[in-house]
Amino acid sequence: MPDRVEEIIFVVTEEPEGGFSARALGESIVTQAEDMEALKAAVRDAVICHFDEGLAPRLIRLHLVKDFLVAV
Repeated sequence: MPDRVEEIIFVVTEEPEGGFSARALGESIVTQAEDMEALKAAVRDAVICHFDEGLAPRLIRLHLVKDFLVAV
């Protein structure tokens, strides 16, 4: 039986058309939602669906990335 991973990290970005998207590092998990609370729920559901029963990580870390443009 594979070892259970303690934590999974998602990189979260704001979408230009609104809402957020989240992409897992090291796993093929991607999801989107209109607001941060809905994204948290969507990420949790996606993680539970992705891993076999009992193997989902105990912690999910969301790392929010913001882009800023500065004109020169």
